[in-house]
Amino acid sequence: MQLVRIISFLVNVYSMVIIFRIILTWFPGNQGGKLLEVLSEVTDPYLNWFRRFPFLRVGFLDLSPIAALACLSLVNRVLATLAFYGTISIGIILSIVIQAIWGALSFILGFLIIVLVIRLIAHFLGYGTEGPLMRIIGAISQPVLYKISRIIFKDRIANFTTGIIISIAGLGLTFLVLRTLVLSLSGMLARLPI
Repeated sequence: MQLVRIISFLVNVYSMVIIFRIILTWFPGNQGGKLLEVLSEVTDPYLNWFRRFPFLRVGFLDLSPIAALACLSLVNRVLATLAFYGTISIGIILSIVIQAIWGALSFILGFLIIVLVIRLIAHFLGYGTEGPLMRIIGAISQPVLYKISRIIFKDRIANFTTGIIISIAGLGLTFLVLRTLVLSLSGMLARLPI
């Protein structure tokens, strides 16, 4: 069990290295220098494996680091459970997998809700899409608004305020329903004897 704890610790350290690498990429220029080079050599082979999946890109937003971290989190949870209990069942592994997928999905849903709320507040305050932050928020929110409006309103055209409020409510309701389902399903799976 000591070996499992050591591997779990190393997975945690690697996750932190990836997070640090991701944060360094948010700053333009050569902010990281040699450190960024070394971090890239250590983390990019793993991150690049996830970057090859096109569904992890939404516009200019790259969700592959979230998927990569979710997989490391999944491995770490399995290792931690194994180290703590000394055994693990298929039901517990399935429960952990569902919780890890939900963790990534809930982060994305929460992020989109926050972006849409910021866009709604900016709309009410009379801000357009001027400025770099509002352009980014607009670029993220526009495809979401379009897709949700197409689902809810079909071929009818809704005004912007109605569309964004309905989108926020729809994403919030989706979040709550999925959360309830995931908690119920993962609880049932964890209790399986196999």
